[in-house]
Amino acid sequence: MRLKKSLNNYLLDAANKGERFDYVIIDCPPSLGLLTINALVAAQELLIPIQCEYYSLEGLTLLLHTVSLIQEHLNPNIKLTTILLTMFDSRTRLANDVAAEVRKHYSAELIDIPIPRAVRISEAPSYGQTVMTYDPASNGAEAYALVAREIARRGAPSSNSNSEKGVG
Repeated sequence: MRLKKSLNNYLLDAANKGERFDYVIIDCPPSLGLLTINALVAAQELLIPIQCEYYSLEGLTLLLHTVSLIQEHLNPNIKLTTILLTMFDSRTRLANDVAAEVRKHYSAELIDIPIPRAVRISEAPSYGQTVMTYDPASNGAEAYALVAREIARRGAPSSNSNSEKGVG
């Protein structure tokens, strides 16, 4: 709850200074520790990156169970809006099976632009960069750019609505 209050105070202060935010992204560790729980309590929407591996499907099930408990007891407004497939290797049956399972159960939430398993994505952090600055022409950077465009498209206000979409 303190994270949510702190985040709201920061955003109100920024708004009073004329700053605007379309999205606030809280990046969490892949475990369900206190940091992740606090972020889920503070959030309005949930974007889940999922590696195209077997245990990731089990982790997704556990995470979604936790989200339903948080909806019930702490944050009724949080909703899953986006799932992103990462470390996708189209040459493996497992990656294709995981992608098919996610498509089958979460087609509305899935951004069906898999992020490929790529050396350049793995190398970039060791140089203190993102893949977008390290090798913008790489397959991984191009996939992330497409995903960013899709997220922006999904978050844009519809033409027959004057409301803005906020993400916490």
